[in-house]
Amino acid sequence: MAFLCVNTPHVDVFVKKEYLYDLQKGHGEFVEGVWVTAKSIQGRALYFETYIPEYGALFDKLPISAFVWKKEIKEDVPLTELQLWDCFSYDICITEKQMLSGNQCKYLSPNKKWYPGWYMFTIDNANSTNLERNVTYSETPSQHKSFNILKLENGHFAAQPNNRVIFYDKSYTPSKLKFPDFKVSTIEYSVEGEQKWTAGDDDKFFYELTESEKMQEELEPIDE
Repeated sequence: MAFLCVNTPHVDVFVKKEYLYDLQKGHGEFVEGVWVTAKSIQGRALYFETYIPEYGALFDKLPISAFVWKKEIKEDVPLTELQLWDCFSYDICITEKQMLSGNQCKYLSPNKKWYPGWYMFTIDNANSTNLERNVTYSETPSQHKSFNILKLENGHFAAQPNNRVIFYDKSYTPSKLKFPDFKVSTIEYSVEGEQKWTAGDDDKFFYELTESEKMQEELEPIDE
């Protein structure tokens, strides 16, 4: 788990030039670039740091709406359609889910529009240490979301949570899909919260688990 920023896989992009001039000029023009890092600031959109070869420059803190993978785009999709949630924490990691790598997918936007594309990698947030109070939603089961980075057919990129995306796998996905009408997971699962089993009576390497009595029954009266 990294703090604030993390290296991204190699991704060639075109930067919308107006983002390089604080949206003041350069509209309709593009500059070649390569993603270098992704940045997570709690309460803000994902930011990407990009190397721009023809200038030899690193340009930081641009949202995913600043990038396309081809110049021939028919519509300029706003940031709120491409990323649904802000970052949950300053702690960030990137995972490429090998089973989904390069697979086709589609996601449902806030405007009820399906955007088809391909899976690239996933950005996730968590609270990296229990030494600090977790004041974010990054570890709350009902609220946590990851950011699946998608390469869209329309030329844009998107960052969408699992529960907005339908993934296709040639080996597994049937010709007719059911709609995932599941409920959000709200339970924090743990296997050490019960008093039924204990290994505290055995110092052997391959220890035995013994069934313990209820805690109240084990406590002896305190002599006053």
